[in-house]
Parts: sequence; C-alpha cells; structure tokens
Amino acid sequence: MTTISKVLLNVLLLTAMVVAATPLPAEEKQADNMQIVLEKLRADKKLFVADNMELSEAEAKSFWPVYERYQDELFLLRARTLKMLEDYEASHDKMTNDVAKKLIEEYLEIETLRLKLYQAYLPQFQKVLPDTKVIRYYQLENKIQAVLMHELARTIPLAKTAR
Repeated sequence: MTTISKVLLNVLLLTAMVVAATPLPAEEKQADNMQIVLEKLRADKKLFVADNMELSEAEAKSFWPVYERYQDELFLLRARTLKMLEDYEASHDKMTNDVAKKLIEEYLEIETLRLKLYQAYLPQFQKVLPDTKVIRYYQLENKIQAVLMHELARTIPLAKTAR
C-alpha cells in the first residue's frame, strides 16, 4: 500500500469512527482510543507530507513548526465539521426548515473559515519555502481534503424534504 493510500485510509477511518462514536464522559477508554487514532492520523499525514515535499534540511527546520500550527487550527475546523455532521445525523429523519437553515449556515461558516485559514497561513509558508513548494504543500492538503469530502459525500444520505 502506498503512503498516500495509508494516509487517506486513516483519514477515512477517523471520519467514520468520529461520526459513528461520540464518546460520553463515562467512556474514557473509548476517548483514549480516539486520542490514539488521532495521534496516528497526524503522524501518518506528517509522514505523507514529508515523503512528498522534498524539503532540504534547512527548509524542513523552518517548515515543520508552521505546519504543526496550521494542523492544530485545521483540526479545529475538522472537529467543527464533524460536530455539524453529528447534528445533521441527529436531525436527518426529522429535518425542519429551521434545522436545515442552521446546518447550511454552519457549513458556509466552516468553508469560509477554511479559506481564511489557507489565506492566513500562505504568507507564513512563503516565508519558509519557495512558492513552488508552497503550492505543492497546498496541493497535498487539497488532495487529502478531496478524499475526505468524497467519502463523506458517498456515505451521508441526502436530506429528506417535506412532501
């Protein structure tokens, strides 16, 4: 299995696990397991990025701290997306116009924040890498996001409409 396949498989596995199992306070063991999955995902993603960025030693020294900060913020957006998906799942069979409106607004807010995050970090990545490597990094992030979104689109049922 290629590195990209492993990373993307982990992204999909994580998504499925988080959507399917939201840990309750009494489920500390499950929460610990989720933390292990999250840490593995981050490590695999970092390995995938490292394998594909072709960084010099000097570039790597400057790139990885920016990458880690970016990943922390991106993780918050992904957690927010998963919360939105949980809300959607909880209301899917009894969807109202009010709930649908809130979900649409949340989705658009998340996408707006994602774009703002990309824009905010662009100058930071450009400080530590040439533009040819910055675009390569953004391509890698976009590929991972595309696979994640494809899997979500494949598994999330369409909203039920009033008849």
